[in-house]
Formats: sequence, C-alpha cells, structure tokens
Amino acid sequence: MFGLIKNSLLGGTEETPYKLLTSETKGDLNYEVRRYDGGMFATVNLDGKSFDEMSGEAVLKLLKYVGGSNDKGIGMGMTAPVSITAFPKEDGSLSGKLNVGIRIPTKFQSDPPSPTDETVKIEQRSGMTVYSTQFSGYAKEVDFRSHAARLMAALGDSAPYQRGQYLCNGYDPPMKPYGRRNEVWLLQEEP
Repeated sequence: MFGLIKNSLLGGTEETPYKLLTSETKGDLNYEVRRYDGGMFATVNLDGKSFDEMSGEAVLKLLKYVGGSNDKGIGMGMTAPVSITAFPKEDGSLSGKLNVGIRIPTKFQSDPPSPTDETVKIEQRSGMTVYSTQFSGYAKEVDFRSHAARLMAALGDSAPYQRGQYLCNGYDPPMKPYGRRNEVWLLQEEP
C-alpha cells in the first residue's frame, strides 16, 4: 500500500507516447487524430456493476500492481492515461463489462513483473489510431457518455470508427483537485 501512495504522490507519470496526425474543430468541439504504438499493458476485466464502481475498483488494482504488488515487489511508477474500454448498451449506458488498462512503463516493457493479484493480467496490445476529445473535471460515466456523443456527432455517420466500443481515459491521480484531464477515444477502423 505504501508503494501505491508513494507512486501517486511522489512519482512522475509517464504518458503513453503518440504521433499527432491532425487537429480539427467542428462547431464548438476540438478533437485530434492520433496514432499510438502497441505495447505491454496491465489490464483488469470486470462486469456486473455500474461503470463508476467497476472503474474505481479496477484502477485501484492497477495502482497496486504498479506500486509494488507484483512478483518483484518493485514500484514501477505510474503511466497515463488509465484507459477504460467501454461497450455501450442499447440505451447508451456503459454498465456491463469493462476492460481497464494502463501501459507498462517503458523501462519494464520487455520484462514486466507478474501481478500478485490474479485479476490483473499482462497483455500485448496492438497499435491504434484514435479520434480524441479532451475535457476536465472528475469524470464519471455520464461525462464520458456526453463527450463521446458529442465526438460521434461531430464525426458524423461516414467517419471510419468502431461503433461498438470507445475508450474513456483519465490522466490524473484522484487527489488532484483541479486542472484534471480526461479524454474520450473512438478507435479508427484500420484499413
């Protein structure tokens, strides 16, 4: 637990690198198209509770993992964003199943420590191109849904993105009171 607190308060946060392909504005919405390389991620899959309950539970498990709850007992440092892959239901709600992940820090990409919590898995993820829009505040399900809907409306029906899922991303530790950064990513269909 000390590693978790130390990581959150004293550690630097490594942001997942990306290449900015374009920045656009449609109406009052700004968004970017970005390309992310693949890599090793720590992930947690949950279902059966509300989005807000599951995301909080999964993030805590991932923070413990990078804070030292792993087979090597080492704090790796935090990465950002914490990405929640959400699968909207017919009514638009995000409750159901979630996949929550963080990129393993660069220093540990080639040999990540094994999690001691059996619900935390290490997986290789492929690269992806995303449409991304940013907003601030303490984001909850309602905020991610609202910003995803705005981005979808701005892109229109002809944009090549995956309709069955999107990513809800948080960049800041829970104790940061203001200047918070959140993003919604729509995954671009790969050719």
